[in-house]
Amino acid sequence: MEQITIRFNLNGRDVSVQADPNKRLVDFLRENMGMLSVKEGCGEGECGACTVIYNGEAVTSCLMLAGQVEGGSVITLEGVGKENGELDEIQQAFVEAGAVQCGYCTPGMILSAKALLDRNPKATHEEIRRAMSGNLCRCTGYSKIIQAVEMARDAKGGAAV
Repeated sequence: MEQITIRFNLNGRDVSVQADPNKRLVDFLRENMGMLSVKEGCGEGECGACTVIYNGEAVTSCLMLAGQVEGGSVITLEGVGKENGELDEIQQAFVEAGAVQCGYCTPGMILSAKALLDRNPKATHEEIRRAMSGNLCRCTGYSKIIQAVEMARDAKGGAAV
């Protein structure tokens, strides 16, 4: 396949890269862009391990092609966190709540939570559960994950009423 130039914003930085437009986004981000937080789980969009934020929405990158991000914005876990290297409120809450076990699903969980709280800072318990339902974890019951998202919501000043 012929390479094309793909221009997009990755983690707050404008990039222009030659790539196969039909390469899956999960592979493109890992292999071409070095974003190793993007993991492949099922390859069918069911597990959420490959979740990234594309134009403000949590999406499974195994179901997107690299060429589809042209002109858009992609955030991976490498783009979450504060500029001084400190953890974002969501990342910190996952640590404090004990929501991290093996860590394989954690990047996708954090990005799903970030996408939700960015668009709905006062998300209710049920809205959080629904937003996180596309992310599977084999290590935990999901209670600590939901608790972490609620802690992050509250830390950002968006406590649900």
